[in-house]
Amino acid sequence: MSKSNNPITALAFDFGTNSIGLAYGQSLTGSARELDPLPAKDGKPDWARVQRIVDEWQPRVLLVGLPLNMDGSESEFSARARKFGQRLHGRLGLPVEYADERLSTRAAKEEARDRGHRGNYADQPVDSIAARIFLEDWLRKYSGQ
Repeated sequence: MSKSNNPITALAFDFGTNSIGLAYGQSLTGSARELDPLPAKDGKPDWARVQRIVDEWQPRVLLVGLPLNMDGSESEFSARARKFGQRLHGRLGLPVEYADERLSTRAAKEEARDRGHRGNYADQPVDSIAARIFLEDWLRKYSGQ
C-alpha cells in the first residue's frame, strides 16, 4: 500500500498452525493493540469468525507476518503464510501485504516474560503480541516515522 496522508487501518495476522495472532492498528498514531488469537486447525481458522472480526474492525489492509529465515530467504513456512494471505484476499477482497516477522516472536516472548508469562506458549500463545509488534513496525514504515 502506498504512503499517503490518509490514515490507514490494518489488521495483522501472525499465521500459525494451531493459533493465529491478531492485532489491529492505525497509521494516525502508529499504534496497534493485540486482539484475542484465532484458534486454527492446521493453519485454517474459522472463516466466519475472521469475517466477523473484519466486519467489526473494518481494516483497509490486511497484514500477514512472513516468517523469513535469518538470511532473508523464504522458508517452507513462508509459503504457508503466503497461501494464508491469498486465502484472506480471496475470501475478504481486501488488499493483503506481508511483513517481515523474523524477530517478532522473540520480542513477543521477552515482552510476555516481562508481563509474568511462565513460558507455557502452547497454553498461552504470544502470537497476538508478535502481530502487534510487526504491525507497529509496518505502521512506522507506512507513515515514514
